[in-house]
Amino acid sequence: MKPNWHNRTLFQGDNLEFMQSMNSQSVHLIATDPPFNKGKDFHATPESLAAGASFDDRWSWDEVRDSWVDSIQDDHPAAWAVIDWSRMTYGDDMGAFLCFMAARLIEMRRVLRDDGSIYLHCDPTASHYLKALMDAVFGRQQFRNDIVWKRFNFHADAKRFGAITDRILFYSGGNTFNPVRVSYSDSYVKSKFTHEDEDGRRYRLDNLNPPGGRGPVYEFHGVTKPWRMTKDKIERLDAEGRIYTKSRVPQLKRYLDEMPGQAIADLWTDISPINPRAKERTGYPTQKPLELYRRIIRASSNPGDIVFDPFAGCATTCVAAEAEGRQWVAADSWEGTLRVTQERLETLARPAGTGETSGLRLYPVVQRTEPLVRTDEGEVSAPPLKSVFRKRTAPTMKREEMLAALIERDGLQCQGCGFVPPHKRHLEIDHKLPRSEGGSNDLDNRVLLCGPCNRAKSNTLTLTGLRKQNERDGLMASGGP
Repeated sequence: MKPNWHNRTLFQGDNLEFMQSMNSQSVHLIATDPPFNKGKDFHATPESLAAGASFDDRWSWDEVRDSWVDSIQDDHPAAWAVIDWSRMTYGDDMGAFLCFMAARLIEMRRVLRDDGSIYLHCDPTASHYLKALMDAVFGRQQFRNDIVWKRFNFHADAKRFGAITDRILFYSGGNTFNPVRVSYSDSYVKSKFTHEDEDGRRYRLDNLNPPGGRGPVYEFHGVTKPWRMTKDKIERLDAEGRIYTKSRVPQLKRYLDEMPGQAIADLWTDISPINPRAKERTGYPTQKPLELYRRIIRASSNPGDIVFDPFAGCATTCVAAEAEGRQWVAADSWEGTLRVTQERLETLARPAGTGETSGLRLYPVVQRTEPLVRTDEGEVSAPPLKSVFRKRTAPTMKREEMLAALIERDGLQCQGCGFVPPHKRHLEIDHKLPRSEGGSNDLDNRVLLCGPCNRAKSNTLTLTGLRKQNERDGLMASGGP
């Protein structure tokens, strides 16, 4: 889909509202650093560029919106199962956090191209729950890496091993991946590149054996054997001084200054956190290094691609995308994000050691405070998820209103097994005909079930099928429905 916004658009407000107005499948990469559920408040450094920025990373189930619960329970039962499990194993605060994230991850999945990628920054507080949630929303087959970033050099702790790492969950539906390489460490160079030529260039030796032992056989420097390359090529390299002939069997010289560097794995220890004197430091309480997000963008997008950050904060993803020649769109609720974004982009535009620019904004940012107008004919989902969505045919009801209406209609009783709970909170709202089979959200297709019946019914059985299964298994209460 074509995007329905301009490059460098920054939305100030609720990112969910903004994402719901974005065209489906319109971004190539999402790289974002959302709240972590740390259970504390964060405040920017006073008198810094980000002065005034603050957010509360505490979560309460009382703040969960009915619309989030309705959407997740109705259309993404696997995601709801993760949330429900988190409430039982951790508590309502984790459940509230995951409900907030699920509503937004569902929209991120919709706006992300099928061949796009997403990197979600988190820490061990909720990373295992978020991993299960992303498996449910994006599909576990799309999971690529649980990247570990070493963010502190040392963090003492009296009762456990020091916590010095963050997690970055990487999911992708496509083949866009550009391997990232870094310079070899001094210890690696000393141990591997043990030779020097007359010009002082370091090199290591590599054998000339062909894969599987199958290659052209000929005599070279007194040795007849299968070789990795043709005789013409090996003689040409020998004439260029690239064959080492002082050993019993000739070997190939690999020069250090011609090597591409070491490909990095899923443990990133070479990018340091922002120190108090770093030029890029804005004072934003959870600012991440620019190089960290430049690496992500280089790895999973190409020049000209569109990068999206729904939790822009101090605009690290936006600046990284600009530096790497990508387009970008972002959102954040903090009113100072626009000012910080513009200042950081201006700094990016100034050559090192120079003063102010001419006053022209080289990277003009489009600020929005109102949602966009969809131009994709209202597509509600990317194709892999589209089948679980159905248009509503009747006015929606709040969950409490629907619960009261169902109790009045059917009584305080599970309609699957006849169980009568002591309180209405023990009953859950489900569909008689599953949504996956075309069932609607209308009241006449709704039913109250106990937790075990709801899980047994899942999104495959009808209400009649559930009752037959319970009767067969001897699970019906006396005087059942």
